[in-house]
Amino acid sequence: MLRVKNLSVSYGRIKVLRQVTFHVKKGEIVTLVGSNGAGKSTLLSVLSGLKKELEGEIFFEGQKINGLRADQIVKMGIVQVPEARQLFNTMTVEENVSLGAYVHRKTCSKEELREREEKVYDLFPVLRERRMQQAGTLSGGEQQMLSIARALMAKPRLLLLDEPSLGLAPLVVKEIFNIIKEMRDNGTTILLVEQNALAALKVSDRGYVLESGKIILSGDSSELLENEEVRRAFLGKEYREKWER
Repeated sequence: MLRVKNLSVSYGRIKVLRQVTFHVKKGEIVTLVGSNGAGKSTLLSVLSGLKKELEGEIFFEGQKINGLRADQIVKMGIVQVPEARQLFNTMTVEENVSLGAYVHRKTCSKEELREREEKVYDLFPVLRERRMQQAGTLSGGEQQMLSIARALMAKPRLLLLDEPSLGLAPLVVKEIFNIIKEMRDNGTTILLVEQNALAALKVSDRGYVLESGKIILSGDSSELLENEEVRRAFLGKEYREKWER
């Protein structure tokens, strides 16, 4: 579905991504893990069309998407859930959800949009209860659910999740990752970018490890969980024991 070949990206003289090559197959959750500053969010910005100055090639379902505008990429089916959620805090939950379908407003009937909304609320029942509540008054976990719900309104074929566990308590993180698995089971392909390597690798099919702008390891998620280098770099003893209880 997605194929990235020899991708390099710079900000001025600073090279953030270096010859990155990876792929995502339809129906997978693929996770990209790495520490802060590894280049994870820059990679998603490139895939979303927000950062256009690059070297290399990006193909989505066989079509080269280098240089396309962000709205064109969304219409093709690549939709990003941004880091830190970036909601419209003074607008209601319902208004935020509706805005997710903005690029399809001229091509979708009202009935189809209502059907999408109901599916979203079925996945996130708490949002149905809070439809008329301002987004800024929700808890952190509820705001993350709303950010995902808004993205699902664009009917993504490939969903890009940028640090969905950021700032959330462990129990809420587990709930969010259970929802991520459910979305995959319902047919949404997911590229998951995470610093929380253990939680991400537990729900994903395959993974890549990004370090200083380069992919240094890749493989099935179960293999990466057992890899000593990954354990040493991302799965400290106390942190691992906390999640394995």
